[in-house]
Amino acid sequence: MNNEYPSLLDRVKSINIDLIIVIAAMYFMSQILSSLEPVPNYVRVLCFAAVLLYEPLCTAFAVTIGNDKMGIRVRSNSDHTKRINLLQALVRFVAKCLFGWLSLITVFANEKRRTIHDYISGSVMIKVT
Repeated sequence: MNNEYPSLLDRVKSINIDLIIVIAAMYFMSQILSSLEPVPNYVRVLCFAAVLLYEPLCTAFAVTIGNDKMGIRVRSNSDHTKRINLLQALVRFVAKCLFGWLSLITVFANEKRRTIHDYISGSVMIKVT
């Protein structure tokens, strides 16, 4: 399969778009919850978890807003036509959080521009037209 792989700049732009969305969602959620006192702690935890799961859920079942705006998609490394499953998306997200920006250094070391979290989860990012 002949795919084009996104540049590091496209990936960073996508990450920043999604980061702004997550921060805004957390801010608005905290404002709403603080205006509804008293709110049980389990409701706060569920709301926080929902925001944190934005990336893995969107990656497995659709596309994050950042990826959509940048024209890139996360796909299975073994078959670029298939999405990764939810478990792979969760593993990818955790690895991305653990390694942070360090994960991006491998982009220049391979033809498919895969990051550390792509290797760990069996994923690859492709450009869509």
